[in-house]
Amino acid sequence: MAVSTQLLANTFGAATAIEVPVSIAPMMDRTDRHYRYFMRQITRQTLLYTEMVTAQAILHGDREHLLGFTPSESPLVLQVGGDDPQMLATCARVAADFGYDAINLNVGCPSDRVRSGNFGACLMTQPDRVAEGVAAMMAASALPVSVKHRIGVDELDRYEDMVNFVDTVAQTGCRHFTVHARKAWLQGLSPRDNRTIPPLRYGDVHRLKQAFPHLWIEINGGFTGLESVAEQLSKVDGVMIGRAAYDHPYLFSDVDQRFFAAGKPALSRQRVVEAMLPYIDHWVRQGLKLNKITRHMLMLFAGQPGSRLWKQILTEESCKPEAGAAVVQEALAAVQRQGEIQHQLQQRQLGSFA
Repeated sequence: MAVSTQLLANTFGAATAIEVPVSIAPMMDRTDRHYRYFMRQITRQTLLYTEMVTAQAILHGDREHLLGFTPSESPLVLQVGGDDPQMLATCARVAADFGYDAINLNVGCPSDRVRSGNFGACLMTQPDRVAEGVAAMMAASALPVSVKHRIGVDELDRYEDMVNFVDTVAQTGCRHFTVHARKAWLQGLSPRDNRTIPPLRYGDVHRLKQAFPHLWIEINGGFTGLESVAEQLSKVDGVMIGRAAYDHPYLFSDVDQRFFAAGKPALSRQRVVEAMLPYIDHWVRQGLKLNKITRHMLMLFAGQPGSRLWKQILTEESCKPEAGAAVVQEALAAVQRQGEIQHQLQQRQLGSFA
């Protein structure tokens, strides 16, 4: 399946969905602007999300620090957490002013901090409240508004409960729903355990798409390879990948051509590193510590010769006060040397069988 990015408009002229078959999930402490810029060297078309930013932080915090991004990161969605319609409406206007392509409401995070603020997964028990917030965001700007939620929460985890939630929110005109195919246990499981212990129920999400063929239904949870993405796209509209996108970033080197009909092949790993050097140099000159960027790049060579050296050099050297782009160049050179050694060994082995 190969498509281009599309914006769908409702009868009022405001866009109601970004139709993209593959996206990278919003992940706290991971999908910051430096990770997103890095991923844009690998995939130009995949839809990217910010980390979740609370409505309170957007209203009262350092907006440039929280929301700033490089235009090349687009298409980019701001994910917000909150339950107050007026505050969410302000967030939508701010997101539009900053140039985001869409805004997403988090109704899936199970952490205690999020729950104490009455947002995240606990809002699945309050579909009318979510609908009010979504309607307020849609009225406040022309940005597409989407909702990311679980299949259920605590004892409210029947398929029918999820249908009621989606149906209630969809009455606002919201078209895009990203469904993490696990329920959330708000009592007894940590946020980390909530990402792995509740069983995946893909079938419920597939049924949801059948029940709401006019909605854009995206599935999330447990996907680690592109074959599984292709399989899911025969049953739902989009697939969101989380941890695998961070642990194996070069997995996305085939996404643009396979799912977006992009003409150009992806950059090689070496070219990705070279493309990052000016960006790194810019931010280091601004006073940013190198490891704030390179921590996102550690897994670029996963499974390749020299991967251990790459991670070792970046980990040990990037934290030093004067570390800059030269450290990354040194690590890349070590990878290249290791690759050459491995190639020579392979050639010798082939020669011994000749």
